[in-house]
Amino acid sequence: MHRWTDLDQVPPGFGPSVVTIGNFDGVHLGHRQVLTRMVADAHAVGRGAGTSAVAVTFDPHPRQLHRPEDAPPLITGVRDKLELLASTGLDAVLVQPYTWEFARQSPEEFVRRFLVDGLHAVTVVVGHDVRFGWQNAGDLSTMLELGDRYGFTVEVIPEVTTPDGARRWSSTWVRELLAVGDVSGAAEILGRPHRLRGVVVEGDKRGRELGFPTANLSASAEGLVPADGVYAGWLSRAADRDRLPAAVSIGTNPTFDGVARRVEAYVIGRTDLDLYGDEILLEFVERLRPTLKFDSVDDLIATMNDDVAKARVVLAS
Repeated sequence: MHRWTDLDQVPPGFGPSVVTIGNFDGVHLGHRQVLTRMVADAHAVGRGAGTSAVAVTFDPHPRQLHRPEDAPPLITGVRDKLELLASTGLDAVLVQPYTWEFARQSPEEFVRRFLVDGLHAVTVVVGHDVRFGWQNAGDLSTMLELGDRYGFTVEVIPEVTTPDGARRWSSTWVRELLAVGDVSGAAEILGRPHRLRGVVVEGDKRGRELGFPTANLSASAEGLVPADGVYAGWLSRAADRDRLPAAVSIGTNPTFDGVARRVEAYVIGRTDLDLYGDEILLEFVERLRPTLKFDSVDDLIATMNDDVAKARVVLAS
């Protein structure tokens, strides 16, 4: 999959293409259903040889520029989003830097520069609620009008809902579930375990003293950190993706009057790992319990042993 971070990186003569536009945060099952269908349509016999399926997405999230005070926390970082988008079969992704210069384009300027001249779109795939251009002045009717003017068709995708039709798949729903620690519920929408990515840094080394050496994730880790608690999950080095069973703690270590919120992972049954400085991935499978403050270190150790035993059962299943 081609990965571009500027329109100028699109090679001359690229296209024709089928293009969709969105934030795609989390690349959940709703996104995947739309993208895989778009890829299949782009590559279908009869559309023409060499038609590419392209997604245009943004970094940072537009709301971080326009309304930073209520910008949503991102479910995935850019690298993981690109990896997930690639798995849908897309031919290319343009990660457009979302700047004031970009935001101030009129709807027609955006369509002409990016979709027509840049990507040579023959079809643009959008939702009913599409908005684009300065102050979201462009909507579906605008896109249809511009399609007629510039010679591309507009395909309107229906909302993708749960099998029972009860709710639309959405990144907002995933964030709501992670905010209460329901990582298994989030996984049902994502189609995979929720993931954090970050570098292992030194902590207080208290876990090692208690018999549970932990890998402490840096505060700059990518991905939305779930609610405080203890989780069963998987740890892997980003370099080799060898998954290891883990018990993951998120919180401030209230038993020791901690203040800083931390993400720490104990690789079950391993005390020999040296992960300092390594970039790791943490995948969350199930929440085992909330964060608790214990009256004694002995009570804490007993509960940690119980956590590990429960995590083994969850991950074995």
